[in-house]
Amino acid sequence: MDTELRWLKSYPSDVNWELAYTPEAIPALLDAAVTEFPDNPAIDFLGHKLTYSELDALVSRAARGLQKLGVGPGVHVGLYLPNCPHYFIGFLGVLRAGGTVVNYSPLDAERTLEHKIEDSQTDIMLTLDLEALYPRMASLMTRTRLRQLVVGSLVEFCGEVSDEQCHLLGKPAMVAWGDQCCSFAELLDNAGDYREHLLADPANTLAVLQYTGGTTGVPKGAMLTHGNITASCAQLREVLRSAIVPGQERVLAVLPPFHIYALMVNMIFGLRAAAELYLHPRFDVPTVLREISQSRITTFPGVPTMFIGLLAHPQTAEHDLTSLKMCNSGGAPLPVEVQQQYRVRSGCALREGWGMTETTTSGTFTPRDAAPRPGSCGIPVPGTQIRILPLDGGETELPAGERGEVCIQGPNITAGYWKRPDATAEAMTSEGFLRTGDIGYMDEDGYVYIVDRTKDMILCSGYNVYPRVIEEAIYEYPGVEEVSVIGVDDAYRGQAPKAFIKLKDGAEAFDFETLQAFLASRLGKHERLSAMEIRPELPKTPVGKLSKKELYEEERQRQASAASAATA
Repeated sequence: MDTELRWLKSYPSDVNWELAYTPEAIPALLDAAVTEFPDNPAIDFLGHKLTYSELDALVSRAARGLQKLGVGPGVHVGLYLPNCPHYFIGFLGVLRAGGTVVNYSPLDAERTLEHKIEDSQTDIMLTLDLEALYPRMASLMTRTRLRQLVVGSLVEFCGEVSDEQCHLLGKPAMVAWGDQCCSFAELLDNAGDYREHLLADPANTLAVLQYTGGTTGVPKGAMLTHGNITASCAQLREVLRSAIVPGQERVLAVLPPFHIYALMVNMIFGLRAAAELYLHPRFDVPTVLREISQSRITTFPGVPTMFIGLLAHPQTAEHDLTSLKMCNSGGAPLPVEVQQQYRVRSGCALREGWGMTETTTSGTFTPRDAAPRPGSCGIPVPGTQIRILPLDGGETELPAGERGEVCIQGPNITAGYWKRPDATAEAMTSEGFLRTGDIGYMDEDGYVYIVDRTKDMILCSGYNVYPRVIEEAIYEYPGVEEVSVIGVDDAYRGQAPKAFIKLKDGAEAFDFETLQAFLASRLGKHERLSAMEIRPELPKTPVGKLSKKELYEEERQRQASAASAATA
């Protein structure tokens, strides 16, 4: 057997690696669900439901409203929204209108949002009238290319908001309405008679700009086409074909939709399966436990921190979790112990996969009935090939068990980076394989193991955190001369950033809380430090460059000593 296809021997009998797939427009997924299950609930948001036919009508009205604002091919519309009906209606409405979606994270620092707006050429932004969202966009509108805000309100789709829900969602803000700021209700105030845009080439038509960080500190927009996204959806469908019953699945959607993993496993695949999505704006353990047991949730995609949180909560044993049949973990490595404990506690196997923004979240999967292989993230999804190539940039595939860079090819791979042909060329091999930056190996049976990263990146609660971004923010603090930020193990977040700082001569020392307060407006919440140390000197290479190798080794030894002391 060709070594590059060695995973075929491990493929389940009910999953076909040779993916039968035709690129299509993303709104066609909604069209199919409406045709087959018009009266089935599509969304449950805080106890209020929308059927597929109701969702379809709202999407058509959003498309028409957006077209009145000038949306069409080539126009980029931002979504600055949490898990709520507005996101689903806005996302599908933009695409039905012929435009392109740009996802924005509420976790981002304001300077990052400003960069994304300008770089992506976002003209219109959809958001909510919450204190955590609207004021930032109103401020950015005064100094960026943004020309129109569309502001929704949670009460539009859930009526009264209880005190508990208000605590989870945040307080409403005062909105300055005007010609450049209209309500979501105004956007939908039409007959839904949008102008249809038929895609001649879905495989090469841009659908989403999904920003991903970089070691330079400047986020890049991964161009995801309609074909990329529907290919990834087809891959998920093939992998889960024997487990999914169209029109009968109930999906717990707690992952934020602006993250590519959540977009695919909740919204896009939810449409393909005509599932009912239970939307939660935030992950709250007691609320999630009640939802699983009362609504008989069948599918729960999450990240390791969520499953760790469920296992640690004292009320978990009091709830019936037996309705769960599919639980998937992504975004960060899943500890084997968590995987084992979760199955004992819930009765449902917790499966792990690997992917990234540039692969439209699809990369590997763990077969449902396969024996556990600790440390492995599974085998390549249908329609993709994975090769382990030398770290020196060579393109000769390495033998089984040898470590190298994980490279992947398939219909789900990004079309490239927005306005960055240099970065696109650098990321691709001559045969069109994406260089992922992950170091790993493949065993004789085609199972992939991720062991390290070539990029200076920290995986924190499923988010990519780049030390360079944090370092640049710390350098703005008065008196800081040198900074090195590394990722350290964290029992809850997987990894967390820690800063090592050298002060200028005569500079006044400061404590951790003071630095955190200074960084609050400069970094996203996911980029916040877990610890810091001020030192008289930081390690350097022989040529005088800051070196993190010694810092990583110190942390490794410190953690090993702590573990040894705990078992003594």
